[in-house]
Amino acid sequence: MKERIINLLANFAGNDIKKSFPLPYCLPVYHCVSDENLLHLNHIIKYKNVKQFEEDLDYLSTYFQFVNWGEFKDFINGNFKPKKKIALLTFDDGFREFYDVVVPILERKGIYAVNFINPAFIDNKDLMFRCKASLIINEIEKNKDINPEIYHILQFKSDSKAEIKQKILKLNYYKTEILDKLTEILEININEFLGEQKPYLSFDQLKSLTQKGFGISSHSWDHPLYHELSLSQKLETTNKTFNYLKDNQFLYESFAFPFTDFGVEKAFFDELFKNNEMFCTFGSAGIKLDSISKNLQRIPMETGENADTILKKEITYYQLKGIFNKNKIIRK
Repeated sequence: MKERIINLLANFAGNDIKKSFPLPYCLPVYHCVSDENLLHLNHIIKYKNVKQFEEDLDYLSTYFQFVNWGEFKDFINGNFKPKKKIALLTFDDGFREFYDVVVPILERKGIYAVNFINPAFIDNKDLMFRCKASLIINEIEKNKDINPEIYHILQFKSDSKAEIKQKILKLNYYKTEILDKLTEILEININEFLGEQKPYLSFDQLKSLTQKGFGISSHSWDHPLYHELSLSQKLETTNKTFNYLKDNQFLYESFAFPFTDFGVEKAFFDELFKNNEMFCTFGSAGIKLDSISKNLQRIPMETGENADTILKKEITYYQLKGIFNKNKIIRK
């Protein structure tokens, strides 16, 4: 019902995004851009192809001034006056396509971006658990019959591949062992996949991107869902990544939550920002304010829609929540 109301109202939204966009900054977030069918992503991310991505950038450029990290910091601190509202382009997860596909587009258009990475996956040393789930689902869909051992491992039986898919997608960070068992049963060689496909950026590529002027920043060590971690675990993975980035002269002064910052307590931010070198953190809850002023919310751009539709729906939802004084996340 909520989605239908937002869709209906968004259809009547005006085209003057310049006036209707409620915040002085726009923070779009992507993961990947590719014209290929990427088996480790096609069941977990609705990534855009090159044409769709370029159309998004051109649309956003109409209403916003893309800025680099230094300009962004200066703007937040009140020391930079742009000609338009600003946009900071962000990517998550450090996928190889950022280097091969995205950066050539950004260099041609003169647009800066930050990529928030997980050090555990640099040089393709491992594969994030959700990517393993996508590979598993592709293999199950490819086979006519379902291996009975899959039912035993999942402790779940259904003749519907769609239901099995949903069961696999619900396996969380702490269920990686189950995903690993499924890859064995289905004869998916993760190390071989990592070696051949190289889904993640290498350390040398990260250094090259830094030299080109792009930002490489923190997305936790290995991509857990933060509200499933204890406070000490949250701080451990965040600080470990901070130290890695600082030691290797990457952009260590920001952090983007993997998945979502939903349910992350105020105490985490209080502890994190005791580190005076941490400038800000990023969530991905769309156009929203946050009771933690240094935690800024980004707009997910991989919903299967174009930038025009996404922004109009986000603006509409923000306005609706505002009626009930609910467009600000309150941390406790």
